[in-house]
Amino acid sequence: MNKLLKISCCLAIATVVLNALNAEAATFDWAIIGNPGNPDDVHGDGYGSVGYQYSIATTEVTAAQYVEFLNAVAATDTYGLYNTGMYNSTNYKGIKRTGSSGSYVYSVNTDFQPDWANRPVAYVSWYDTLRFANWLHNGQLTGAQDATTTEYGAYDMSLGASVVRLAGAEYWLPSEDEWYKAAYYDPVLSVYYDYATGTDTTPNNNIPTNDTGNSANYYDGGHVLGSPYYSTEVGAYDESESPYGTYDQSGNVWEWNEALISGVNRGLRGGSWNNDAIYLPSSNRDVYFPPTSEAGALGFRVASS
Repeated sequence: MNKLLKISCCLAIATVVLNALNAEAATFDWAIIGNPGNPDDVHGDGYGSVGYQYSIATTEVTAAQYVEFLNAVAATDTYGLYNTGMYNSTNYKGIKRTGSSGSYVYSVNTDFQPDWANRPVAYVSWYDTLRFANWLHNGQLTGAQDATTTEYGAYDMSLGASVVRLAGAEYWLPSEDEWYKAAYYDPVLSVYYDYATGTDTTPNNNIPTNDTGNSANYYDGGHVLGSPYYSTEVGAYDESESPYGTYDQSGNVWEWNEALISGVNRGLRGGSWNNDAIYLPSSNRDVYFPPTSEAGALGFRVASS
């Protein structure tokens, strides 16, 4: 290779790298979940034992993070990662889509209120969460919804309802045990709590500015915020973290996990802004049909190696 051609190739590579660095990216704060080999929670139907160290996002995936995902892979939204309920439904107005198929553009919605960016994304199906994980695993590339972006990586989406996490996954939807441990296990005292606020006492539903250290966003005869937001900003209850330092695993939005339950349904945990306190504790295990995204209180968080 002559010197001029070699320099040109190097400049081209540098330009690609620079463009990648300058691209918008979804970033997360992580809680390291150590203490591998912890016991199951014998008082919670035997969940929570994990034999390896992993990380889990301290907060739920936000509208702003999901917008970055959509703008990267959903100019043509082949697999319906955007739900029209994300724009102006009764209880969620977080994400706006403009343009037409092939040139869709997404933004945090400011048509009605200004501050949706840091609230959890809602109206996501279980399959949406796996495609988001694949996108993270693949380096947040921009392009069509194919094997290089959303269809392969942590999960092989061609398997449909039989999809499972693949070996070598770098980002994924938490398993039920991973989610449970991060929410309820105290690694210092080696005990499980009933609530993801580090206590066995039912949290209050004060507004975040009145967080007393055991607070959560759930329905208690009235909503914490009510219309138009209902959900609180992720991590807003900054005095009510789990022992590992995660937020909102009790309340705010339901969070999908990998569990396959009753043959066809997938697991949900944590309760939401629209549910009573009985849905918050570790003893509650819920399910939903995986393609379902028609709910303003269905969200998720991600885990990582």
